[in-house]
Amino acid sequence: MSMGFQHIAVVGAGAVGGFFGAMLAKAGHRVTLIGRAAHVQAIQRDGLQLHKGGQVEAVRLGASSDIAAVQGADLVLFCVKSTDTAAAARQMAPHLAPAAVVLSLQNGVDNPPVIARQVPAHAVVPTVVYVATAMPEPGVVKHFGRGDLVIGPLNAAGADVAGQARLQAVADLFAGAGVPVRISPTVMVELWSKLMVNCAYNAISGLAQLPYGRMAALPEVQAVMRTAVQEVVAVAQAEGVDLPLQASLEAMDAIARAMPAQLSSTAQDMARGKLSEIDHLNGYVARRGAELGIPTPVNQTLHALVKLVEAGRAAA
Repeated sequence: MSMGFQHIAVVGAGAVGGFFGAMLAKAGHRVTLIGRAAHVQAIQRDGLQLHKGGQVEAVRLGASSDIAAVQGADLVLFCVKSTDTAAAARQMAPHLAPAAVVLSLQNGVDNPPVIARQVPAHAVVPTVVYVATAMPEPGVVKHFGRGDLVIGPLNAAGADVAGQARLQAVADLFAGAGVPVRISPTVMVELWSKLMVNCAYNAISGLAQLPYGRMAALPEVQAVMRTAVQEVVAVAQAEGVDLPLQASLEAMDAIARAMPAQLSSTAQDMARGKLSEIDHLNGYVARRGAELGIPTPVNQTLHALVKLVEAGRAAA
């Protein structure tokens, strides 16, 4: 099976979608970013201002605030906030090309199946994103570290010959744009591992408005983070997901060393007064824990505290 992607659309083009869209556009691919009006207007006027490696480059690519701009794309990078997944996928569905492939570049473990229910005739590819980015203002994306992806089948049915060829085509596309992509048959386990890291870092970074290195340097915070990880592992194992505890704790520790200056996406949302994805991070673990009979007091508390801050700002 040979597959060449001619048009890439990025739905929910914020910091993450903007970065990967820009990388593909820089490699000569036709890319359309679909995002908020102010962001789109800035890109149309000045190009996407990509800050990377100490340099600033104006990347020229398509931009629209209309979901219908996904029409004709044969690859869709789906990057909307988890709270908007079902609605955005439903709005996108009637405009999708018949053979379009949809990559879910999102936090949390429940997004790929939610998208698949809205676009049942299309291949949905779970994608684990490892990149440190921020969008400080419309039309500007700053890159701080990494920029690699892990992709794989949503379920066993996606592991057929055609599915494997599709995954390889996606990996080849990104590799040609300088974005390393690893294909994993257990990508959902890796999504749980990413969820585990997010549950350890995001809420605390948001509540304290501090970067990962400062958080991890405090023994009392380290203890809370380790307990949060233990709870996520327990819930994952109850779900039948093989998430080893020791490896998870080591992965958690490594993030602070790799990205000491990074503020979590939750922290960035809270700083801008935006609603975060906390319901799909610590909140998801707390909900699934309750359904499965697994105690998750730390994740429940972190979720509640972020919700309290958000509610206070909404009422102000």
